[in-house]
Amino acid sequence: MHFADGAVPEDYLAYVRRKYLWIMGGFLLLFIMFIYSISVGAVTIPPREVLQTLMGQSVSDKWDSIIWNIRLPQALAAIVAGAGLSVAGVVMQSILRNPLGSPFTLGISNAGAFGAAFSVIVLGTGKMQSSVANAVILNNPYLTTMVAFIFCLLATGVILLISRIRGSSPEVMVLAGVSLSSLFTAGTMFLQYFADDTQLAAVVFWTFGDVGRLNNWMELGIMAGVVLFAVLFFIANRWNYNAIDAGDETAKSLGVNVEKIRLIGMIIAALVSAVIVSFLGVIGFVGLICPHMVRRIIGDDQRYLIPGSTLLGAILLLVSDTAARLIVSPYVLPVSILTAFMGAPTFIYLLIRGYNR
Repeated sequence: MHFADGAVPEDYLAYVRRKYLWIMGGFLLLFIMFIYSISVGAVTIPPREVLQTLMGQSVSDKWDSIIWNIRLPQALAAIVAGAGLSVAGVVMQSILRNPLGSPFTLGISNAGAFGAAFSVIVLGTGKMQSSVANAVILNNPYLTTMVAFIFCLLATGVILLISRIRGSSPEVMVLAGVSLSSLFTAGTMFLQYFADDTQLAAVVFWTFGDVGRLNNWMELGIMAGVVLFAVLFFIANRWNYNAIDAGDETAKSLGVNVEKIRLIGMIIAALVSAVIVSFLGVIGFVGLICPHMVRRIIGDDQRYLIPGSTLLGAILLLVSDTAARLIVSPYVLPVSILTAFMGAPTFIYLLIRGYNR
């Protein structure tokens, strides 16, 4: 921000300092939770040995295998997915000017669930095999992932098409998303009604969102690349989102192409959501809750809200995944169950206390 006399008021410097301190504290907490998440589990590995292994200093072949092949990919997947869902949520809430905007509430996640059900039941990827490590494994996970991704993009396309026909107002987009959410939920139930026991179990298994579902490092790289691109794009457009927060007319008077920014923002946020949902399944409430929590801490300024929400989303999903692995150990609870248990009461609390939208 520039001032006429070139001097920066001390209260503004203090304001900026507080925001950066919160964000730096978030980075520190994320690092601590990252090491702790890799450290704990059925086999406990001391944090010091975890750090040594990550820095390339082998301590034990057994621990190396556990860290590099199991826990590190799962922890990174939780960080990437949490960051992606949260930043998609904060942008959707901003450009739609609606506190309920998120991939989950706009029907994108339900579209992915329908796509997976369609793949399992109609295309025949529901044959399963049992193993000691996994009670249920989809016979063709790549086809299931691809079909889920296609239906996520299809839902986004329908929302954007309706908004183009009726004008890209926030109300039209939200109502279109809610309608599609109900439609895809009904479609999933319809398919489940005609499914046999094996297919039904496969569909239910897929809809349990779980960050441990990634099959290889390439999938993690794809997901991380899409999320990184989206975060950088949203940060680059932070001033446009600040202007839209002030109202469409105000934003237009400042030279912002509101319709274009809204459509492009929705497309990229939906793309992030589609990639995460297609790889990991349905993980609810992260994109809805995190932006509201960050607003209560550092306010509505998108310069700090976007990176803050990205950090908190990564922390929240990493903490949830770690807790899900420890609560019913040696079994692994799908992280989507825990985020729902945590998210619903948190959102009710925010509703009672009031949120800044």
